[in-house]
Amino acid sequence: MKSPKMMKAKVSAKGWVVIPAVLRKRFGIKPGTSVVFQEAGERIVLIPGTKDPVDEFYGKLAGKTSLTDALLKERTREMRREDVKLRTG
Repeated sequence: MKSPKMMKAKVSAKGWVVIPAVLRKRFGIKPGTSVVFQEAGERIVLIPGTKDPVDEFYGKLAGKTSLTDALLKERTREMRREDVKLRTG
């Protein structure tokens, strides 16, 4: 097993710390990702927050055909077919 690489960052006057890009990419930390800070003895551990499946799925269907519209169109076609059957039948 590889030993973890040491990376440094400075704390800003506001207490901000920039997470190195390599680590953000490896752990999927993107803008808006929640992180958890945990004390571990004399260390502070930063843990990427778990992903909320609802938040992850939100907007995935944006720009596609509305399911409601598709169902309404299908129902209209069914009603027309039923009307034709009743008239001819």
